[in-house]
Amino acid sequence: MNASTDAVLDTLFLPLTGGELTWPAAGRVLFLRARDGAVLRRFPADALVCEQSFKPEALRLERVGMTQTARPDERFARVLVLPPRSRDEARALFAQAISRTAEDGVVVAAAANNQGARALQDDLERLAGPATALSKHKCRVFRLHVQHDRVDANVLEAWARLDAPYPIGHGLLGRSGVFSADGIDPASRLLAEHLPGDLAGSAADLGAGGGYLALALVTRNPGLDRIDLYEAEARALELARLNLRTVPRTLAVGYHWHDVSTGLPARYDVIVSNPPFHQGRADAPDLGRAFIIAAARALNPGGQLWLVANRHLPYEAALSEHFAQVRVIVVRDGFKVITARLSP
Repeated sequence: MNASTDAVLDTLFLPLTGGELTWPAAGRVLFLRARDGAVLRRFPADALVCEQSFKPEALRLERVGMTQTARPDERFARVLVLPPRSRDEARALFAQAISRTAEDGVVVAAAANNQGARALQDDLERLAGPATALSKHKCRVFRLHVQHDRVDANVLEAWARLDAPYPIGHGLLGRSGVFSADGIDPASRLLAEHLPGDLAGSAADLGAGGGYLALALVTRNPGLDRIDLYEAEARALELARLNLRTVPRTLAVGYHWHDVSTGLPARYDVIVSNPPFHQGRADAPDLGRAFIIAAARALNPGGQLWLVANRHLPYEAALSEHFAQVRVIVVRDGFKVITARLSP
C-alpha cells in the first residue's frame, strides 16, 4: 500500500496527531497488525513496538527501522490496532489488545466504513465498554480506556480462543483469517487430485497456506526426500506445522516465513503452488506471475512446476516465456491445473 495514501492508517493516528490523546511520557506504544506509512515518522521509532504477521508488510517496517520487540510481560499505555477482515480474527486481536493494555491504558482501532468499522466498534465495546469515535477519510477510529475490572472476562476468554486452530475435516486444522479457513480450497483439491505419484528429490510449496498441498504432495510421492513450505502469513505457517505433524521423520521439512515474489533461497526438482491472486478485493495477476518467475528461477534443470489457478487468470504467457514445456492438465469448476517443465 502506498505509504502516503493510507487513509485507514492516517485515521488510526488522528487522536494522537490531533491532540485528543497524548503519546505516553514513559513506556512504549504497541501497534498490532502494524504497517508502514508517513504518519509513523511523526513518532519515535524506538518507542513504537510494531507487530505484523504478513511478511511483505513486516519487511517494509523493517526497512524503516520499526523492528522493536515486546517483552513477554510488557503492558502498554497505548495499543493501536488495525483489525483484519475476518470477524473472528479481529475479535481475537481485540482480546489480545485488551490483555496487553496496562490499567487505564487506551486501545485505539480504525477501519474503513465500507469494511465494517461500525460493527468492529460494537465488538470492542461489547468486550470492554463504551468507546469514543471519530470519522474521517471515509474511515472510523474508535478508542476506549481499559479498566480491567470492567472487561467482560467471559467474552475475553471466548474471543482469545478464536485464534486457536480447529478441525476442518480430513485430519486437517483451520484457523480464522487463514486462506480457506473452513475447509479444503476447491482449487487446491483439484491440483492435489491431479498430482503424479512418481516425483522425487526436493520439493517446495509456494504460498503454502495451512499446508494442504504440501501434505498431499508428499503423501502421494514417497520418492521425495525434502519439502520446503514458503508462506507470507506467519499465522498460516504455524498452522502448516500442525497439519504436517504426521509426515514421516525421514522427510526433511522446512517452514519459511517468506515473500515468494522476492525469489527463493534454494533450488528444487518439483514446485507446487496455488498462488494468491488478490490484493484486497481486486484481482492481482502480477502476484501469480511473480510466483511463476520465482519457481522457474529456483527449479533445477528439467524441474517441474504444478500450478492451479482460476480459469480466467492469464498465466500462460508467463509460463511459456520461462518454461520449455507447458501443458494444461484439466479445466474444471472454474479452475485450471497446469504443469510446466524446464529444459533438462
